[in-house]
Parts: sequence; C-alpha cells; structure tokens
Amino acid sequence: MKVLVTGGMGYIGSHTCIQLLEAGMTPVIFDNLYNSKVSVNERIQRVTGQSVEFVEGDIRNKALLVDTMKRHNIDSVIHFAGLKAVGESVAKPLEYFDNNVSGTLVLVDAMRDAGVTSLVFSSSATVYGDPASVPITEDFPTSATNPYGRSKLMVEECLTDFHAANPQWSITLLRYFNPVGSHPSGDLGEDPQGIPNNLMPFVSQVAVGRREFLSVFGDDYPTPDGTGVRDYIHVMDLADGHIAALNKVGQQAGLHIFNLGTGNGSSVLDMVKAFEQASGKTVAYKIAPRRPGDIAECWADSSKAETILQWKATRSLQQMCEDTWHWQSENPKGYPE
Repeated sequence: MKVLVTGGMGYIGSHTCIQLLEAGMTPVIFDNLYNSKVSVNERIQRVTGQSVEFVEGDIRNKALLVDTMKRHNIDSVIHFAGLKAVGESVAKPLEYFDNNVSGTLVLVDAMRDAGVTSLVFSSSATVYGDPASVPITEDFPTSATNPYGRSKLMVEECLTDFHAANPQWSITLLRYFNPVGSHPSGDLGEDPQGIPNNLMPFVSQVAVGRREFLSVFGDDYPTPDGTGVRDYIHVMDLADGHIAALNKVGQQAGLHIFNLGTGNGSSVLDMVKAFEQASGKTVAYKIAPRRPGDIAECWADSSKAETILQWKATRSLQQMCEDTWHWQSENPKGYPE
C-alpha cells in the first residue's frame, strides 16, 4: 500500500512513517516544513534502513497534491498536516481555519481528482469540548472550547457531509488524546519550534536545562491535585493505531470514528513526578493562571478501537517518560536543521 502522509515530518507523522515502513507499506511524505525539519527524514532512514520519498509542499497547493498522488500511485492518505497549539489558535483563529479547514478541503478535492478515496484524518479529543463526564466514548456530543478544537470539529463535519454525498469513500476520523514519548531509539521525538505548547516537551526541556521552569496552568481544577487531568498516550501506540485503521477499515466504504487513548487520566503533577523518576532530574515548576480554552479532565474510552481495529495502547506512563528523556537527553536542541 502506498500512503501519502501529509505533515509526515512532524512529531506524530514521522513516527507513523516508521511504523508504516515496518508494516511493509510505502509512505510518501508531503510537508511544508512550517513546524518541522527536513533532517527528520534522515532519522527515519537511520532507524528503518529505508529512505522515504519527500515532497515539500503546502496542503493548500492542489495542483502539487494531485501530481504527487498520481505520480506515486497513492492508495490512501493519512492527513496530519495542521496547526495544533490551543493558545496560539486563540490569538490566530483565522490562520488556524485557513490551514486546518481550508487545507483539508483542498486535500480532499485533490484526492477526488486523483481518484484516491481512502482518508485517515488526524482529529483530536478537543472535539468533545468540555465533556459532561469521563471516560469519553465516540458517541458523546461534540463542541469546541477554542479555535484549534473548532477547526478539527469543522473538518470532521465537512468530511461527514462529504461522505454522505460520496458513500463509496473510506473516511476514518481518529480522535487522539495526548501523544507523548518518542521512538525508543532516541533518534526521533517531539521537537517544537519556539516555546513548547504541550506539557511533555516543556517538562523535558526544563530537565535538560533549556528552560528554567515549567508553568503549571491552574491548580484549582476539580481534580485530585487541582491540576488538569489528561489521557497521555505513547506516540508509538498512536502510530500503530493508524496502521490498524488502514488495515481494518482503510479500504472499507464508510465513515469510521475512533478514540485513540489509554483509558487512564494523569494530572500535570503526576506527569512531572513520573518524568523526574524516569530522568533522575528535578523539574522546577510554578503555578500560573488557567489558560483560556482549557478544561479540567479528559480521558478516553478506546474500547471501540480495541474491538474493531484490534488495537490497544500497551506502553506505560513510565515508558513514555523514559523514551521522552532518551530523545531529549541525546538531542538537547532537537533536530539539526
């Protein structure tokens, strides 16, 4: 199977490319390098011993997408490319809607022209808004508490309407919870450009000496220790979820929706303690005000994915922290240019 991976140089995309290669599939990376580096491809090759075709381009460039899909005889598309920072989305909603929503519509239009009818979309648990209860199942009502989440929800709604008009397509919406960790080799990991927006890269940058302290946004939530609770999932488990989706439903007509999480919630301070144990370093932190758009707790019921995709997250919190530290300690400044 030949798979176009938009955003394949990014954090989740690069790990998924490795697992695609391990599964005997052929990824073709399509990425504009806005928030990633071209040296990622050298790392993929180092880990797998295989080179991956890379096309530098923006998902809003329809002609280049059509050409790439036809030239490489693409069978399926995994769509990761998108902006993903909650705080930034509040400040730059237009850019988020342009990139995430318009970009996806251009991509699907290009797929239609190229005759590719299998799409796996990188969605998010943010589409559940502030859930009334946990754990969250796929039939929960959807809403958004910030422009990033709204962009993911708008794409889901667009794809749902598109599928109703084109029922022969296979469209899979994978709602991720919080990906952390890195490839066990230490060669690939999360390398945010500028100030990290996610917890774990911030924690690991404090531990490695790149940042002075971690800001913990809010300690007055109705949770056991007052800090936000999330479902953290190892990026390798998440990558495996995409392979399972391609194998089980990627060639089946239908709109397929799955949560990908562990089913367990961990607080910010739980993660700090687990990381300190894994790294042997102290992580300094300060309590800061809550961020707009954040919610108290959010974790998954992933039993549908377990039943239909035969997929389950297997890597522990300790493994997530150990792998994150392995990557960060060996690559303190992230990827080379």
